Amino acid sequence: MVIAAVSLLSGMFCSATSPAPLHGVWITNVASNSMRSKGDVAETIAICRRNGVNAVFIVVWNNGLTTYPSTVLERYIGVKQSPVYKGFDPLGEFVRQGHQAGIKVHAWFEYGFSHHYGADEDVWAKKYPEWNGRTIDGKNLVKNGFAWWNALDLRPQKFLREIVLEVVQKYDIDGVQGDDRMPALPAEGGYDEQTLAAFHHETGSLGKPEKEDKTWIQWRCDRLSSFARAIYEDVKKAKKDCLVSWAPSIYPWSKDEYLQDWPTWLRSGCADFVVPQVYRYNAADYDATLSELRGQLSESDMHRVFPGMLTALGSGYRATPSFLAHMKQSNSRLGFKGECLFYFESLRHSGERACQAHFPMQKS
Repeated sequence: MVIAAVSLLSGMFCSATSPAPLHGVWITNVASNSMRSKGDVAETIAICRRNGVNAVFIVVWNNGLTTYPSTVLERYIGVKQSPVYKGFDPLGEFVRQGHQAGIKVHAWFEYGFSHHYGADEDVWAKKYPEWNGRTIDGKNLVKNGFAWWNALDLRPQKFLREIVLEVVQKYDIDGVQGDDRMPALPAEGGYDEQTLAAFHHETGSLGKPEKEDKTWIQWRCDRLSSFARAIYEDVKKAKKDCLVSWAPSIYPWSKDEYLQDWPTWLRSGCADFVVPQVYRYNAADYDATLSELRGQLSESDMHRVFPGMLTALGSGYRATPSFLAHMKQSNSRLGFKGECLFYFESLRHSGERACQAHFPMQKS
């Protein structure tokens, strides 16, 4: 195995322009029928347009499969696309219909370095067991039901770079996005022999460091930051106007638990914008977390950071219209220039009145 090396060259591909205010929404294939046919896409885009959405983030990679037809995926595991689509290309349709409606379309690589959710062994674990992340006791890396690759290994990194580049080259896409799983690795991971050997060689440390060891955390964070830069450079070389964004967890929890040092990505030229997941269930918690986020940002960061808001879950949770309005008002009060909703079904089910309180309405 080859361990990714650090290469944080600043500014080589920095965005020259500020992104416009973001009124975005994530569109997923879980607990939603928003992307299985042309009719689904048409309805989704119409709802988004009515409710002032100017950017959609379409899931393209989750649970070990792509939602679009992928020759890269087929080369690795012999499957070209998630079978639920039966050859339909939802990403291509979103690009076509979204652009007709004046909406930007971003490809969202939701699962990142997690290849599977669930207790059963998936095709990736069977075909590439050497990619699996390892815990301190040598077990496969699984956290909250998600099975993880070793994100510091160049082999899964290569696969993810290939599918990102495939999307950029194949579609007239406006942007690509990783989230709390790309680039990411649970802090419980990285304990395979090769990774530990590289850590010992570069730091002079001995033995297995504890999860909370600051040197161990930073060493792994730096390698994931290198991957963020590699993605950024790949995309900009292929299509200089294609935006690269990340939607990590809130800092510093993101760093301590998933090795996502995203302020470094933002300030070293690895991100056009960042959408931290300010996922809270009540106004007091939201305001406290948002204020903490604001305190971590300089004035020059503010045009490139947009809060991610939890507005729905497949389990049935829906943010109330008053809570939606409160979150929007808090964002504006603290100087944020937009936001992104997780996820689309809150627009479908909350009704136009609730959503009008959130986004400015599009003119017909």
